[in-house]
Amino acid sequence: MEDQKKIQLFEHTPVPKAVLTMAIPTILSSLVMVIYNLADTYFVGILNDPIQNAAVTLAAPVLLAFNAVNNLFGVGTSSMMSRALGRREHDTVRHSSALGFYCALLCGVLFGLGYTIFRQPLLVLLGALPETSGATAAYLMWTVSCGAVPAILNVVLAYLVRSEGATLHASIGTMSGCLLNIVLDPIFILPQGLNMGAAGAGLATFLANCIACLYFFILLFVRRRQTYVCVNPAMLRWNPAILLGICGVGIPAAIQNLLNVTGMTVLNNFTASYGSDAVAAMGISQKISMIPMYIAMGLSQGLMPLVSYNYGSGNRARMKKAVFFSAKLSMAFMVAATVGYYLGAVPLVRLFMDNETIVAYGSRFLRGLCLAQPFLCMDFLAVGVFQACGMGRKALVFAILRKIVLEIPALYLWNWLIPLYGLAYAQPTAELVLAIAAVLVLIRLFARLEAVPQSAECTIENTMES
Repeated sequence: MEDQKKIQLFEHTPVPKAVLTMAIPTILSSLVMVIYNLADTYFVGILNDPIQNAAVTLAAPVLLAFNAVNNLFGVGTSSMMSRALGRREHDTVRHSSALGFYCALLCGVLFGLGYTIFRQPLLVLLGALPETSGATAAYLMWTVSCGAVPAILNVVLAYLVRSEGATLHASIGTMSGCLLNIVLDPIFILPQGLNMGAAGAGLATFLANCIACLYFFILLFVRRRQTYVCVNPAMLRWNPAILLGICGVGIPAAIQNLLNVTGMTVLNNFTASYGSDAVAAMGISQKISMIPMYIAMGLSQGLMPLVSYNYGSGNRARMKKAVFFSAKLSMAFMVAATVGYYLGAVPLVRLFMDNETIVAYGSRFLRGLCLAQPFLCMDFLAVGVFQACGMGRKALVFAILRKIVLEIPALYLWNWLIPLYGLAYAQPTAELVLAIAAVLVLIRLFARLEAVPQSAECTIENTMES
């Protein structure tokens, strides 16, 4: 089975058109996901109850931890699949997808059980105080105890489908769940509906993720003769080479997200010491700042299969053009977004909660957080290239630099220099340093790629990682 349309897109379509074809559906999916994330905050904010809003904020690190599994078996498997497609190793693609899917399923079950068993100490670790622990636990019951499996499989299946160039189908699946979540939120959250508050937001998320998973299962069944993505248990094989290929990219990506969880937990604990109003304001500001961040991330994720395929096939010139075009596009957008956020911070925060204290806190937080955006796009792009090329260790080094070496120490420093408000400047500080490093490493990477003979493709990854 040889899909000429996929080959045309990956190998012959002009680079700008190929990048946009791959990236636009992923960016649209990311935008819908942002709206979905904002919907919880918006509809809970309508209740004008800082405790309910703080519950959604405090629960965020647990939901972010799902991305550790998503990246391990989503990013890792999709990178392995796209590189194998570039080498025309179609059996490897099938076996990789089956292994990634069933490992993600197992991890989702363990995640839900683990949270349920250790719920009380985890709530304390998240920074939940007696006044906020009840609402936080109610939200997490639906999103984690019941919802870990569909939440994880939804994202992993999107990665697997996207790996062979079907970005539109991947985005439709993701967007279907997000849009349903937005429709269900007011029904479950608001007094005019079921009046469940934060718990209602969690229930809406759980049901939406179940529907998204159902879409992907139907898609794979309908396209079973046109796709290399396979979730048939009969294709599950113990293959150390495939497992190492998945884990070589996936484990560093998973650790990167666990470090993000750590950083968010530290930030929430700092903010919690200033009261529930400050926590709610920080949560609103973070959700607003995620809009351009998710767009940059969507561009990076959409680009990955194109980079992986051309890396696997040895077409380094096309790979380099794709990365450079994406960098210029992303940087222009992020600079414009930063200006807009800085000038419009007050009305943007007021959209989510018309509370003068929270607007005062949130607008100052947002002005600090938005300064990171122009640098974030370079960081995302560099990590996306490393993951696409199987260079997991480089991605891991960047993750450790971002959180452990730069951002968490910066939280302590900025909070000491400017109590509370300084917390918003830790991320821009870290991303500025990391963006400089990203540019330097990408320049060096492409220089070394050009020095490696075309016939030495099997040793390229080791060369780059050394």
